[in-house]
Amino acid sequence: MALLLVEDEPKTLAYLSQGLSENGFIVETAQNGAQGRLAIQANQYELIVLDVMLPEYDGWALLREMRSAGDNTPLLFLTARDSVQDRVKGLELGADDYLVKPFAFSELLARIRSVLRRTPPRQSDRLRIADLEIDVARATALRAGRRLDLTSKQFLMLCLFVRHAGEVLSRKFLAEQVWDIHFETETNIVDVAIRRLRAKLDAPFAVKLIHSVRGVGYVLQPRADAGEANRPEDDA
Repeated sequence: MALLLVEDEPKTLAYLSQGLSENGFIVETAQNGAQGRLAIQANQYELIVLDVMLPEYDGWALLREMRSAGDNTPLLFLTARDSVQDRVKGLELGADDYLVKPFAFSELLARIRSVLRRTPPRQSDRLRIADLEIDVARATALRAGRRLDLTSKQFLMLCLFVRHAGEVLSRKFLAEQVWDIHFETETNIVDVAIRRLRAKLDAPFAVKLIHSVRGVGYVLQPRADAGEANRPEDDA
């Protein structure tokens, strides 16, 4: 299993490279952001372990560029930046996990394996509901034949909704599945993301797909009107 390790501290790079190799990974390394960027553009990896504070091209910029280009390779930040704001920023940019230095190698290994387990297996390359069509392999979504301009997180969230159509998905479930947030945080990342997704997915169309269920979460269910008293209640 091929893994890219981007780390500018030589001793840490050597230590991690050896440890991961001994645990069955094929490890490629880069010592700065520019090298990491070139490696990502030239190769495919099962996972990327990325520092934030890198010379030439920092980890924030590298991840932002990847996700903007539609590259959804699983990525784990390994960094000394330990504030909650930094963790939230990393997850909001599209990281799959965030581990703070100093760390135990056993925890890093466990987190890497956890991220790889969460990487969705190929189920069906094409998903459909109502007039929505999703091509998972090409990471594209069409509504009534019109292409939706979605970010990588919005696309992942939409796939979750379609695969769980009719089920109410809690904010906790969405935070864990899309951003891997398992710690307490006051961020309203899920609600903001849902609002932005609905602006693209539902606002231009009469039939709405994503509806809020007060105090619980959200459900994908094609519906042209509000329905009965215990219906999911649309956000204002």
